Amino acid sequence: MFDQSSRPQPPVADRRPHPRRHHGDVFDDPYEWLRDKANPEVIELLNAENAYADAMTAHLEGLRQELFDDIKVRTQETDLSVPSFTRHRGGDAWWYYSRTVEGSAYQLYCRAPATDRDHAPQLGEAEIPGEQVLLDANLESQGHEFFSLGALTVSPDGTLLAFSVDNSGDERYDLWVRRLDLQQIGDGGHPDALGASHPGGPVVTDIAHGATWAGQQHLFYQRVDEAWRPHQVWLHTLGSDPSSDVLVFEETDERYWVGVDASRDENWIIIHNGSKLTSEAFLLPAAQPTAKPVRVAEKVEGVEYGVEVGDGVLYLLHNQNSPDFEVSSCPLVWDESAAELAPRHRWTSVAAPAEGVRYTAVEAYRDFVVVSRRRDGIAGVQVHRGDGVTDLEFPEQVYDAQTTGSEDIDTDRFQLTYTSLVTPTTVHDYLVDRGELVQLKQTQVRDHPVRGAYRPEDHVSERQWARATDGTLIPLSIVRRRDTPLDGTAPCLLYGYGSYEISIPPAFAVSRLSLLDRGFVFVIAHIRGGGEMGRAWYENGKTLTKKNTFTDFVDSAKWLVDNGYTSSDRLVAEGRSAGGLLMGAIANLAPDLFAGVHAGVAFVDALTTILDPSLPLTVTEWEEWGDPLHDPEVYAYMRGYSPYENIAPVQYPAILATTGLNDTRVYYVEPTKWVQQLRHTIPKKLARPVLQKTEMVAGHAGVTGRYDQWKERAWELAWIIDVAGQHPGHD
Repeated sequence: MFDQSSRPQPPVADRRPHPRRHHGDVFDDPYEWLRDKANPEVIELLNAENAYADAMTAHLEGLRQELFDDIKVRTQETDLSVPSFTRHRGGDAWWYYSRTVEGSAYQLYCRAPATDRDHAPQLGEAEIPGEQVLLDANLESQGHEFFSLGALTVSPDGTLLAFSVDNSGDERYDLWVRRLDLQQIGDGGHPDALGASHPGGPVVTDIAHGATWAGQQHLFYQRVDEAWRPHQVWLHTLGSDPSSDVLVFEETDERYWVGVDASRDENWIIIHNGSKLTSEAFLLPAAQPTAKPVRVAEKVEGVEYGVEVGDGVLYLLHNQNSPDFEVSSCPLVWDESAAELAPRHRWTSVAAPAEGVRYTAVEAYRDFVVVSRRRDGIAGVQVHRGDGVTDLEFPEQVYDAQTTGSEDIDTDRFQLTYTSLVTPTTVHDYLVDRGELVQLKQTQVRDHPVRGAYRPEDHVSERQWARATDGTLIPLSIVRRRDTPLDGTAPCLLYGYGSYEISIPPAFAVSRLSLLDRGFVFVIAHIRGGGEMGRAWYENGKTLTKKNTFTDFVDSAKWLVDNGYTSSDRLVAEGRSAGGLLMGAIANLAPDLFAGVHAGVAFVDALTTILDPSLPLTVTEWEEWGDPLHDPEVYAYMRGYSPYENIAPVQYPAILATTGLNDTRVYYVEPTKWVQQLRHTIPKKLARPVLQKTEMVAGHAGVTGRYDQWKERAWELAWIIDVAGQHPGHD
């Protein structure tokens, strides 16, 4: 099946006719047969691609090791997260935290008794008094090539731990419950009757990642359908056989995803049900887990609302009156017979719509409410009290501030994280009564043995605005070393996403320092389709305006070249998932503008996927991309930009496609087909290397374990440095 010779030659898959017919259009899809990963020929091809990628990048082995060492030496390997204070029912108070140990790939999840709220455990203590290791992921991962932790939640009285694990990357989890003496509950074992003779096992298998306690004996969890859509909420009673679990809620409309959570005070179970355009919520008392869930407010097509439970009050984040949302409140009175707990005519404004402000979240405590918002593309935080509203201010031009909340509804403070392109992640307590931010911890960047100490002042972080073809101004977040010239000679990595109203934060990354030290400019293009500039920014980059996402990125790249930040022969583009679709689209639109394109877990065969409602996520995605199966206009529009169908016989940038065999969000087959079609279409005399690297035991998020993740990123960065012409062996 493969064309191989003594020199490195790319694997060549058979072209097998497979006509796809829709709306009068016929497209021959000769690589669709590669979808069957049970076919040994497919696995043979993927292994051959990996061998080819290794051969073509063998000259980068030394650079990869150097980059890995850069990340490792700058990382505080033995570290402690900022402890979180929790008071359990019964009065016991604990500090919960995670810690890492040098040489160990995974975290340890721990707790220690809290005798004084103002004196949390600190890194460097020889021994933390009373520490309990709740779960050591290093031990749990033994014997598994892949280990991903989903749920990790302690029961309301603090005596039981529920956690879920995925060992393949397909995001199907097994749920375990363990007493905090680390004995296991499962296979019918009762939490009050455990002993060494009962080794235990998972209480439920093949579920979505989450789990929610209702008291000490009950757990809510979600199941997924054949399309990987969480569509059901189930109730499990500890000590019972899973076959007796109770179906609590089911959504048959394939556009909707179902979630379940507990309120901050653990008195309420909240069931969320939403599509990309419409949502609703249901409530039931945690003390009555078998009660019928009651709808919070009537579902209205095109209206979204989320629910936060305060002290006898419901807070609702919604877009009923404004596309950029607002926050309202309504008294909470439980009535199992009610049609709605919070009918809209009873809503009272808390944070009214504001010009240029997109409200994104609300957190309720007994004496104050925290509202997260985005303004001018920057995330921020407001605190609402009876005496007014405080908008927290920060000193930098480009930054990201996110609340991490508090587990305690009776508190005078909450935590938030602050970061920027030059400022490592910093955790603060905000003391509400004093209006004061108190720094608890800043992620340490250790000294590099050659490059010395990291100094933020040696770098420039800035916000610039590129002008799109239609006149729209696109925000760019840019960082470089202060001594990097702006004369077009600097290499540049341009990152983009631009889908699902997701905002890409201008956050610090240790691995990025290796690029900046080598003279790179790093840029995030906050293109339409994302959420940086409000709901309209998203609406103008989806469905029949999706091409704005791609042209915005191209216009951003042109702006960088025109303004001396880089040149096209030194510019590399990078994106993952829907950002991988962006990479495929911009490679078709402007192949001469980029030296290289890295497309991670790339949605590059978008039209094939969105045409098939039997595939995971497809029907839920129709509100994002449109429905090409039933709508010929949508089909024609997607047919015009889907990367796989629009490759031209011209010179392309160097291409790196990375993927995971067990990815359920974007199947490995999409980048595999794309890579084969690129090699088939591009004339050999114009061909630059097109590489594919597949993790054979991984999913959408890539490999697990921090050292393997660092190696994976070092592999990618070495390729980026090479194609930008910054590696001495670059040809």
